[in-house]
Amino acid sequence: MDEIIFLVNKVVISGAVLGSIYALGAIGVTLIFGILRFAHFAHGDMMTMGAFVAFLLAALVGAMGITAPVPLAFVVLPLAVVITAVLALLIDRGFYAPLRARGAKPVTLLIASIGVTLMIQGLIRLVFGSGTRNMYLDIEDKIIFRMDFGWLGGTRPLVLSQPQILMFFVTLACITGLHFFLTRTRMGKAMRATSDNLDLAQVSGINTQQVVTVTWLIAGSLACLAGTMLALDVNLRPDLAFNIVLPIFAAAIVGGLGNAYGAIAGGLLIGVTEALAVFNWTAVLRPFAPYLPFGMELPANLALVPTEYKLTVAFVILVITLLWRPTGIFRGLST
Repeated sequence: MDEIIFLVNKVVISGAVLGSIYALGAIGVTLIFGILRFAHFAHGDMMTMGAFVAFLLAALVGAMGITAPVPLAFVVLPLAVVITAVLALLIDRGFYAPLRARGAKPVTLLIASIGVTLMIQGLIRLVFGSGTRNMYLDIEDKIIFRMDFGWLGGTRPLVLSQPQILMFFVTLACITGLHFFLTRTRMGKAMRATSDNLDLAQVSGINTQQVVTVTWLIAGSLACLAGTMLALDVNLRPDLAFNIVLPIFAAAIVGGLGNAYGAIAGGLLIGVTEALAVFNWTAVLRPFAPYLPFGMELPANLALVPTEYKLTVAFVILVITLLWRPTGIFRGLST
């Protein structure tokens, strides 16, 4: 029983947490690509920016003596989402919109997004420094829930932290809300039409400029949510999401670039697969050690991939998916 609980803790829960972050990030990436047709490499740093906005707001609220049963960073999240969404829109207006007006090609916008990445990182380090910060204030503690399974003969508890539980609820709420927005609202249908065919959407009377604005607002909001929830689960630092931007892009491509539902599936698939790949299977197979042939022993670490090479898992899945189904698991854009 302990082996099963250990597997659930290290693979199911950890994979679902990481997959939720990938999914929220990949939705923003795929929406931007679907509407504007360029890969926005600054999306990871928008996630970091959103986390720092939430951190600053939480510190201000905490200084007023306000407390809550959940982290203050989560309490101020709605306001942080609004601020980050506006900042994302300003980034578009200041950097990408002028390039689009001049007829810049997607590769030019991609290079510009790398410049925006460096700019955001530099501003964060200039204002907040390069050290690691705790999203929890001094008066707050990270709550850990431990579920005992002694009644089933196990001695190891199932462990879930408060930010992980909140992350699952936030991800579910975002996925549900996005589904209803894209399928039930006029703007959502306009976004889908623009993603399918920009020229046809324009001649059909759709306000594509308004679609672009809403796209950046949604992408910025999801980036703030993903970055803040990730920082609550780990720690806050200037390169918080920089190292996961490539798996986020891989998740978007695997799911089907330009398909929001595919981004969700791709994120969860890559998150769980990464957890499976770095999991030490010796811990689960140890009860079967006596049944091994004479002279054979289980190695101390039977992980499929060393932890330091976890990043390669996303790209292995990406290559396999592109060879098997070039448009992604769900049909994405062909361009």
